[in-house]
Amino acid sequence: MSYIDRNLLDGETIVFRTRLHWLLFVWPVLFAAALVVLAALIYGNSVNARALAAVPLLAAVALVLGAYIRRQSSDFAVTNKRVMLKMGVFSTRSIELMLGKIEAIAVDQSLAGRMFDFGDIVVTGSGGTKEAFSRIEAPLAFRRAVQSVSDARPGPA
Repeated sequence: MSYIDRNLLDGETIVFRTRLHWLLFVWPVLFAAALVVLAALIYGNSVNARALAAVPLLAAVALVLGAYIRRQSSDFAVTNKRVMLKMGVFSTRSIELMLGKIEAIAVDQSLAGRMFDFGDIVVTGSGGTKEAFSRIEAPLAFRRAVQSVSDARPGPA
């Protein structure tokens, strides 16, 4: 069960959920591929090089596994009551803002971000506090979800 699922309030439902974008894997996979080629070259040169060839293979697995853990441990959600953002495993960073306390959500997307639907979001809370998160999948849909839930909430009486 994820952090967000464990911390829902009574009557709170998830409206939109996203995570870090899958492009997070590009550089680790490319570097891992280079390490696998290196391992193949080492392994092919000598019969006694099997143990030495395992080092780049283990490094390749560690790189890809690290990216996988980073993606799986990040969770971003909009509920009918608040915005919840959480990143990290051993050292976590979580922000929970009530919808009424959010002043703005800025989305920054590069050309690649627009093509692959990822970007950075900056959530500005009341009092001017700004929380930035990078490489979020579907950042415009995240912002739209916050706006639609905020618009649907009844105003002060």
